[in-house]
Amino acid sequence: MRHLAPNLMHSVTLITGNRDQVAAALAGERWIVACLCASWCSTCTDYRAVFEELAARHLDKFFLWIDIEDQADVVGELDIENFPTLLIQHGDRVAFFGTTLPDIGLAHRLLQAQVARSETDLAALADSSAEHRQWQHDCNLRVLLRAALS
Repeated sequence: MRHLAPNLMHSVTLITGNRDQVAAALAGERWIVACLCASWCSTCTDYRAVFEELAARHLDKFFLWIDIEDQADVVGELDIENFPTLLIQHGDRVAFFGTTLPDIGLAHRLLQAQVARSETDLAALADSSAEHRQWQHDCNLRVLLRAALS
């Protein structure tokens, strides 16, 4: 699934032609880390290398790069305030959705903090505020992708 040769990418870029394969890869209880960006955004262009480095550090997780304009039918309703926006999800639980600074250390610590949570803690976090409850409803990448495929 990951296209490692010749450019050694550790993430997958969502395109119309690979949606079925990405949906299959998102199945189950694995961690999903998605970066929501735009091709015209210079911060996003610079962040791509950081995202790849993060993916290389966490090969057991699924890293997905999504251009919000190219994939608007998948993520068009998400409230993306700035770039880069990260979506971190475990199974059907969205653990984080928000803008982050384009810094590898910050992204790494953010991911580690989410992964360190127990299932009980993730469930409590998902229900901890109106914003987090809204994430569960609006930002579930597995649900969004399935809806775009149907």
